[in-house]
Amino acid sequence: MRVARRYGYMTDYELFDAHFHIIDPRFPLVPNRGYLPDRYTTNDYRERLKDYHLKGGAIISGSFQAFDQDYLVDALARMGSAYVGVTQLPASVSDEELLELDRAGVRAVRFNLKRGGSEDISHLDAMARRIHELIGWHVELYVDARDLDDLIPTLVNLPAVGIDHLGLSRAGFPSLLKLAEQGVRVKASGFGRVDFNVPIALKDLYAANPKCLMFGTDLPSTRAARSYSDNDFRLVVNTLGEAAAHRVFLDNALDFYRIPDRS
Repeated sequence: MRVARRYGYMTDYELFDAHFHIIDPRFPLVPNRGYLPDRYTTNDYRERLKDYHLKGGAIISGSFQAFDQDYLVDALARMGSAYVGVTQLPASVSDEELLELDRAGVRAVRFNLKRGGSEDISHLDAMARRIHELIGWHVELYVDARDLDDLIPTLVNLPAVGIDHLGLSRAGFPSLLKLAEQGVRVKASGFGRVDFNVPIALKDLYAANPKCLMFGTDLPSTRAARSYSDNDFRLVVNTLGEAAAHRVFLDNALDFYRIPDRS
């Protein structure tokens, strides 16, 4: 039974956290424009979300982790089989390494247009098709939606695509909405990063495609104007309602990351 006694609280809904970061100082970090994040281990993450009904999640490689895979493989082993990885890889990666990462739980490649640290966008089309054909992975983009117009013809023809943090900008939202209508997924994450009214954006995206939105805490919210708040979780319920919240918190992400619902 997914709905508990109280409406709108974290324990009332099962959550697949579709976007969070692990920052383990045992592994190398690469300064990004002079920035290095504070530590945020798997234990820190579990402690922060101890009051949630977690069903799994997606660990996302940040710009400051570049092409390092060791931290991600370690974090996935610590978090368990309900968790998947979204990594950054060079286009030159071998099939053997892709298969090895797939066995470790990685399920997608990230292109970080906003911060860098990933492969150049010129490789997006070929790489997206290659990884999907070989192992069924998809691609995810951290991009300001103002920069999406030139990418729309490519993105709508790829097997599977996700966009981080609601596309970040009001100016680019029409492009994001167009992509959502055509099947591109959107992370309902990073509410402290955007420059628009989040409830309106959530309603518009859900109306455009009920399968597109996937909630993520974006913990530990590196470089965001404000950190993740439990109120962000409640906002989804209060904005979309109970039935839609179930999809956004769990079902859509389980489908996108190809994870059986183990409830």
